[in-house]
Amino acid sequence: MEGNIVDASLNLIEAAKLIGAGLAMTGMIGAGAGIGIVVGGAVQAMGRNPDAAGLVQTNMILGIAFAEAVAIYALVVAFIILFAA
Repeated sequence: MEGNIVDASLNLIEAAKLIGAGLAMTGMIGAGAGIGIVVGGAVQAMGRNPDAAGLVQTNMILGIAFAEAVAIYALVVAFIILFAA
């Protein structure tokens, strides 16, 4: 009887880890949407003012890097939940 209770509690903990890691990965949704919005805005700006394309492109790449950093943080948190917790 005790073996079944211990096995059930371990399964519950594993399930909670998987659910937590999945929820941590929802940060990827924001990063993907953010990158799409940044690139869309930059393309519109370059189309309206081609002379400022260099400055706009530099700022676009910087914005993409910040958005991607959030996605990497979400991935690290998911790995910590799965393997360290």
